Amino acid sequence: MRPLITLAIVVACACAAAPLAAQQPAQPPVLSRVLAPTYKREVPDSLVRKVKISEDSARAIALRQVPGGTVEALELEWEHGALLYSWDIKVAGKPGITEVHISAIDGKVLAMEHEGH
Repeated sequence: MRPLITLAIVVACACAAAPLAAQQPAQPPVLSRVLAPTYKREVPDSLVRKVKISEDSARAIALRQVPGGTVEALELEWEHGALLYSWDIKVAGKPGITEVHISAIDGKVLAMEHEGH
């Protein structure tokens, strides 16, 4: 009797699992496009290899300095011996731009200046 019950359980499990095995594995979602920055970028590959802070992290730090701002341009450059991200940030309804320098090594705000009136 016991072998008959065991056989019945094995058959039931196999029957229940068959439809699952027949299903196709889920395909990962395909990105319809890669979102590129909408701002002007001057980011030399030779300098990108030297950064310790990502562009995305530096952008977030810079935007926290200028509430309500949007990035107009970015330049990765050596200035006064420091490798930095130079962000031009515009606030809608305000004249000029604010330039924010973020260290590409440690993410510190090195300078901030409003240009234009």
